[in-house]
Amino acid sequence: MNDAEGTLFPKLPLAEWVELFVDFLTDSLSPVFDAISSVIGLITENFVVVLEFVPPILLIVIIALLAWWVSSWKLSLFALLGLGLINNLGYWPETLETVSLVIVSVVASMIIGIPIGIWMSQKKAVETVFTPILDFMQTMPAFVYLIPAVVFFSLGMVPGVVATIIFSMPPTVRLTNLGIRQVDEELIEASNAFGSSTGQRLGKVQIPLAMSTIMAGINQTIMLSLSMVVIASMVGAPGLGTVVYRAVTQVAIGPGFEGGLSLVIVAMLLDRLTQGANKK
Repeated sequence: MNDAEGTLFPKLPLAEWVELFVDFLTDSLSPVFDAISSVIGLITENFVVVLEFVPPILLIVIIALLAWWVSSWKLSLFALLGLGLINNLGYWPETLETVSLVIVSVVASMIIGIPIGIWMSQKKAVETVFTPILDFMQTMPAFVYLIPAVVFFSLGMVPGVVATIIFSMPPTVRLTNLGIRQVDEELIEASNAFGSSTGQRLGKVQIPLAMSTIMAGINQTIMLSLSMVVIASMVGAPGLGTVVYRAVTQVAIGPGFEGGLSLVIVAMLLDRLTQGANKK
């Protein structure tokens, strides 16, 4: 069938343009991608090694005490029972790999996203440029990010982390920008009246008052990162996503339910811990 059939104009070779651009990046920035891959791989692997070094029962007790401190005894009890169940089902190593992927992705999203959100809050032109980019990042199907991630970083944990960062970073950027912009104008004027510089105004007035909104954005980033765990397993990222993906391909209902339940427990625990830290 003619590509132009049924269209008003001849079909644009957009796919070819994108592939040429990806080939250009692969050829010209290969050392950069290798360096990024080495750094992310080193961080995630060492993070898993450190977590695996701690006996499961001790790590569960530490997390339960942390939950009690930031939230309540109820969350502490949930952490004991939930993580104990995961350990009993035999998914402890996969859970540590999943937590490693999520934490590395979230920390990278914060390091990149919060400064961009602050920059957007200070300049309308920057907000105008980044808003459609963030729309693109959030609405593009997450599976699509796996294709360039595999081209640039091969298979394994690294492309999973990169795809997760791209997919989950927008809420941190948006809510950092929104939180700072929602600070009462009178407080900003009072700060300016005392001769505060931009850095002083941000550090002592705007960011502290916007912190609850920024933390809400980080919470959303954590949840989106967890939602990418199964998708990232398609490019070889280890963890609970691999358990669920393998169960789907083998139509194994039982293991699929166990893997999915373990993911839900981890997601609820991280969500409540973040909310508790936000209120504290």
